[in-house]
Amino acid sequence: MAQNTTRFVDTELLRIGYLEDGPADGWPVILVHGYPYDVHAFDADAQILAAEGARVLRPHVRGYGATRFLSDETRRNGQQAARALDVVQFSSALELTRPILGGFDWGGNACCVAAALWPEQVGGLISYAGYDVIDVEQQKSPLGVSLKRVCWYQHLFQTERGRACLEKSRADIGRTLWREWSPNWAFDEATFARTATAFDNPDFVDVVISAYRFMHGNERGDPALQTLEDRLAKRPPIAVPTVTIDGAADPLKPGGTADHAPLFAGQYEHRALPVGHNVPQEAPGEFAKAVLQVRSWQHGGKADDAR
Repeated sequence: MAQNTTRFVDTELLRIGYLEDGPADGWPVILVHGYPYDVHAFDADAQILAAEGARVLRPHVRGYGATRFLSDETRRNGQQAARALDVVQFSSALELTRPILGGFDWGGNACCVAAALWPEQVGGLISYAGYDVIDVEQQKSPLGVSLKRVCWYQHLFQTERGRACLEKSRADIGRTLWREWSPNWAFDEATFARTATAFDNPDFVDVVISAYRFMHGNERGDPALQTLEDRLAKRPPIAVPTVTIDGAADPLKPGGTADHAPLFAGQYEHRALPVGHNVPQEAPGEFAKAVLQVRSWQHGGKADDAR
């Protein structure tokens, strides 16, 4: 079994720090965290999958933990195409063959985008929540008041005062969002503190602010990535085998995402769990079950084989 210490690999723009579990010749899985989380969200799932023979890779996304930009001159861009390309280039740098991708929050977004744009490089997908590809034009339309209230942080980050607040209070904001998004999860301070160290990355604030300003159409993306964003704007279906997961107690996803089913063109299953936004830590092992379901499909299995 590979020792669970931080390793590094270089891509075009990044030196990505990552954790690895399982045999070096195992079938590959990449698990991707979001904001405000880190690689430890998947601790339980990584151990389960490693015991099943998977080589499990958990990268710190750009702006988090041990990951660094290779050049001071590179724009600290948080747009979805950039973060998805990071996942694809991470896989290529490690010479992985069509890994199964799994993610939630930013990680679900990046994995969905990677599966939509580069299906030939993706063996399967586990997405929280649903078809998690940002529709920038739709974001310009006002949401309902209750959802606007839940998304207060996104609106805060559109302002320079919001940037200053994130710079000063990155851990406090993260802790507040954990509590709001996972109302039934009684995490302890040690669990949060372990993750919060990932927010000390020097690029954290720039990347987070960029991500949410791009989402709301208040920051232009990288011109080199515009062709990819244009393709995403057409809502391309995801053809790789996919399990989507919803958290019924997640205030960010009221009503869930079962209605996203038409956007998945391959083998597909939707699961709903009685948890909030942070599925990997609120329901340890459920991501692993979903990965094993996709793995079963790859070998001719049927739905529910890995439940």
